[in-house]
Amino acid sequence: MSLTLKELSLLLGVLSEEATRTQTFEALGYNLNRHFSKPDYFKVGTTLVLLLQNNDLLSHATQRLAAIYLLFDMYKNELSTHPFASVFVHILNPPMNHKDQENRFYWAIPHISSQEKYFLSTILTSLSKELFKKTAPQILEMDPTNLQAIDVSGVHLSLVERQSELPSTAKTSIPCILPDRDYIHATAEQQTPNAKLIHAEVQKQTTDALLTEPGAAVERCLKPEFIQLAPPLHSATDELVWMNPSVESHEIAWDYNMCTTQSADTEVRRLMAKAFKSALSLPQQEGLLGAIKKDPKLVYHIGLTPAKLPVLVENNPLVAIDVLLKLMSSSQITEYFNVLVNMEMSLHSMEVVNRLTTVVDLPSEFIHLYISNCITTCEQIKEKYMQSRLVRLVCVFLQSLIRNKIIDVKDIFIEVQAFCIEFSRIREAAGLFRLLRTLDGGNGDQANSAPSK
Repeated sequence: MSLTLKELSLLLGVLSEEATRTQTFEALGYNLNRHFSKPDYFKVGTTLVLLLQNNDLLSHATQRLAAIYLLFDMYKNELSTHPFASVFVHILNPPMNHKDQENRFYWAIPHISSQEKYFLSTILTSLSKELFKKTAPQILEMDPTNLQAIDVSGVHLSLVERQSELPSTAKTSIPCILPDRDYIHATAEQQTPNAKLIHAEVQKQTTDALLTEPGAAVERCLKPEFIQLAPPLHSATDELVWMNPSVESHEIAWDYNMCTTQSADTEVRRLMAKAFKSALSLPQQEGLLGAIKKDPKLVYHIGLTPAKLPVLVENNPLVAIDVLLKLMSSSQITEYFNVLVNMEMSLHSMEVVNRLTTVVDLPSEFIHLYISNCITTCEQIKEKYMQSRLVRLVCVFLQSLIRNKIIDVKDIFIEVQAFCIEFSRIREAAGLFRLLRTLDGGNGDQANSAPSK
């Protein structure tokens, strides 16, 4: 389904050169949401993708950057299932000859600058709204030598995993719109003022024809035709002859058990299998936890093993907490604890361990081993930004354990004190150090000086 002429006019108004030069990204997103509701987002998104693929329809850099932001903003709360995630991955990881504008694949989005890549990578991997308050020219004028590389491999991997579930026929189509090569090779100096006026009018007519007319080109694509060969005719002297009955009275056979509600066990196993792959929606999560609460023995039959615990923790930490609490009386609980201790440290794993410590009494050696693993992980990370972020998380986690009296300060004083001194430049580490000295006066007096912020 394509946009109407009125809807396209509203969208191009939001993406006008004047608006994209003067308005912040937040304002652009607000204007788009004012004109379009959520059911319209997909057809707006397909329109934005076509405009990005053809730089003769969206010629200014500020317009292109605004289109990329709007494509992100429409589904910013559903990144794990974002229907246009492949577009972002394509922009950040273009085809091999993408930078060769003369010979690039015609369906490829033209090369973007390092400032635009930094902007897209940041909004995909961070919930910070700092960049949303800037305008497109402010982003484009940033010094590329001061921009830090952002790792978007997580987004790429989740997309690859999701696309691996699609049939091959769904991944082999390409757009059916060819760009105007004469326009691509033309330079601004070669165009007269009259030519620019003509180009603007032609641009509008072309955009309207491609995006709004019935059966618009934006709705079509080129893909291999699935051909089934007709079976050859078979003739034989002993072949049975098909006879049509003279009386046409047929009774319909209907299976009344088709599409009936599945049993609780089957539904729980289905939701659990999905929980291992991606985050569950709130209704799905509530349904799964409700079924487990009603029948706690279901946790032994839902397919959870110690080896699968890490992916469950990362995708659905609340489900992992509830399931582990139901497994506390299991003979395998020690194996689950060992896996939890040795898995890669993250916000979700800390959340699971912290919640477990407040509900049940975990073995002290398990908690100490997890703390040691967290400290070791922070020390081994080379990337300063990620290291600082994890150190802050660990400090907040340790303060929570100490204030709730989950652990004895004396048991971890030396190791945690050394950790605080090593990262004394971080405010949370200095705060944790002061808390240690307050609660353990004897050990605190041995330290001659507190770490500085």
